[in-house]
Amino acid sequence: MEEVPDSQPPASAHSIKDLQQSLQVPSLDHGLSKEEAAKRLKANGPNSIESHPTPKWLIFLRQFNNLIIYILIIAAILTTVIGDVTDTSVIVLVIIINAIIGYYQESNASDSLEKIKKMLAPEATVYRDGERLDIPSANLVVGDVVFLEAGDNVPADLRLVDIDNLTIQEAVLTGEANSVIKTTATLPADTPLADQSNIAFASTAVAGGSGIGIVVATGHHTEFGKISQAVSDVRKGRSPMMREIDGIGKGISYAIIAAAILLFIFGLVIGKYSLPVLALAIVTMVVGSMPEGLPATTSVILAMGVSNMAKKQHVIVKTLPAAETLGSVDVICTDKTGTLTKNEMTITTIVTPQATYDVSGAGYAPTGDFSMAGKVIDPAEHADLSALLTAGFEANDTELHQEDGRYVINGEPTDGSFLTAYYKAFKQEPANTERDLMPFDSNNRYMAKLAKCVDGQTRLFVKGSPDKILPLVATAHPDFDQDRDLKLTSQFSVQGQRVIAVAEKVVPNATTEITPELLSEGLDFLGITAIIDPPRESVITAIKQMRRAGVKVKMITGDHPETAIAI
Repeated sequence: MEEVPDSQPPASAHSIKDLQQSLQVPSLDHGLSKEEAAKRLKANGPNSIESHPTPKWLIFLRQFNNLIIYILIIAAILTTVIGDVTDTSVIVLVIIINAIIGYYQESNASDSLEKIKKMLAPEATVYRDGERLDIPSANLVVGDVVFLEAGDNVPADLRLVDIDNLTIQEAVLTGEANSVIKTTATLPADTPLADQSNIAFASTAVAGGSGIGIVVATGHHTEFGKISQAVSDVRKGRSPMMREIDGIGKGISYAIIAAAILLFIFGLVIGKYSLPVLALAIVTMVVGSMPEGLPATTSVILAMGVSNMAKKQHVIVKTLPAAETLGSVDVICTDKTGTLTKNEMTITTIVTPQATYDVSGAGYAPTGDFSMAGKVIDPAEHADLSALLTAGFEANDTELHQEDGRYVINGEPTDGSFLTAYYKAFKQEPANTERDLMPFDSNNRYMAKLAKCVDGQTRLFVKGSPDKILPLVATAHPDFDQDRDLKLTSQFSVQGQRVIAVAEKVVPNATTEITPELLSEGLDFLGITAIIDPPRESVITAIKQMRRAGVKVKMITGDHPETAIAI
């Protein structure tokens, strides 16, 4: 069974029933039979992105494919003929050093590209013959029914057929920090890829919830595979500098040939030199005219630039001349999310009924201060702030941890921002005991946790969209001003910030589960938070450098204009 052809409507436009029929999946609970899966695997190959790396020896030989190098090789041959060992050694050494520098940089770039191709999940959970099995993702075939849950990497392109509050992080494909809420609804055929909410794309990560999907594309046929293939198949052109060097090489060649001919004719005309002496003079003139240092000089300069980009910016440069092309850029058009910004949601402002607090620090690293009216404060001394931070920490199912020296999350970016804010204020986690958890729901647009707290009370912690939380708040609360909070929500939203409301409720100690009645009314409003995806620290310096170099920087974003201006 082959993937859905590109000429047909995309899988997102097929109803679940039609897709089952076209992919010959008799039952979602039963899945494919093991025999049928084996047939499809044999017919279509494994679910993997095949690598066709350039052989190392070819990368090395490619370093000699340069007109100047050709000229130097000819010069080395001529100096060998006339017995000039010193010049021969110098020229050969320059040629080899140039080749080694180019080989080292291009080989490292090739290895990095191969690592990118290995981003698919190693294992997948499927239904076959009515059994739920964990299999190598390479054995997935079109028509397989795959189960997803929080923490999984999507192993292939899936058309979702059943979901339970499923959200997926698609930053690896789109660069967007916010997780995408998935659906099972059939979409119009002209829906852009980024808006195909009923598709789980290979290499993306499940942030929350769970779901089931039918495999509609594997390997190179997935969207991630197509991107990988496009990167691998880029045709190499000659950069401006390489064309200039080729021009210099041709000019030098023509000049040397012309000078040699003139010298030979001159020697014959005056008749004072024997033919061997004349030949030696011509060879000496030719060798002396060769620009031995030019290839090595350009390679060293380009290698330094490539090395700096790789170490500081994690940029993969496939060939040395590609780095030079950057010097010819007049305008840079850049995306905002993940490029100018860190792609790490961060709480910057907290507004409680009693006060407004600013939070410093950017990203998931728990470093920063809390301030009120410009003065740094201790959150532990402000009960309203402590209560909100604790509630935001509790109404959460995301994990924050260190990985390779940096803080990362496993779950929703918004939830991660609350964990970071809590750890900026407190070193110890609250010693509360969870009793029940209601995950974020796209209809309710809030999540809740029921916990037995250390003070002996049982509390319900809730956070979510202000327009859903505020109507549930006890309006009799003396510090509650719904109009003010709605106005602030609108103000923050126009500035491109995500606004989350936080509330809690003391419930009877006998309560063990979260019910709709428990959430219906009577919440104690704790406040709202404004969350942004902060700019990268190096962006300002980089833009200043670009402007000094005469390069114009343009930001392209779908966000509100005020958000773009703020960034």
